[in-house]
Amino acid sequence: MFQIRIHGRGGQGVVTATEMLSVAAFEEGRHAQAFPSFGSERTGAPVVAFCRIDDKEIRLREPIMEPDALIIQDPTLLHQIDVFAGLKPDGYVLLNSAHSFETLGLGDLVKEKGMERMCSLPATELGLKHVGRPIPNVPLLAGFAALSGLIKLESVIKAINEKFSGKVAEGNIAAATEAYALVKKQMEERTHA
Repeated sequence: MFQIRIHGRGGQGVVTATEMLSVAAFEEGRHAQAFPSFGSERTGAPVVAFCRIDDKEIRLREPIMEPDALIIQDPTLLHQIDVFAGLKPDGYVLLNSAHSFETLGLGDLVKEKGMERMCSLPATELGLKHVGRPIPNVPLLAGFAALSGLIKLESVIKAINEKFSGKVAEGNIAAATEAYALVKKQMEERTHA
């Protein structure tokens, strides 16, 4: 079973992201489950949502304490709460930021875990560019697909088309496609460095 925890703030589409991730997994014939964990349900408040993906039925229902992957939609949470708590030693980290992990004060994490499974992506900017709103969730889903290889970009696009229509779907597909390409490029550059 592969477990993903997404950290963000109310209004950033954290819950929608986990739902779309589970739909993308279903598109590939897998079992998936997505659910949020709310504190104070207001815009800007920290929000955590969870997604599990497996090849067999998922019976587990509790929050994910030891994720295989973290998607951090809001970098202001980095030094506010312990978003990295329980991350497995070989876990993936996808961070919504145009800055490097070192610039964000995460040099120790990079030294401990290495950069092979870590990536930053300017997802908010991609949302603004393609959808006209600073919502990072869809670009981060596509970035996660590129980083982990767990799901395909085509499955993310199918999930987008199930959730949205018209210009909103088109913009999200463009944002997802660019995000996927950016993460793939970063990974290739590391391989050849």
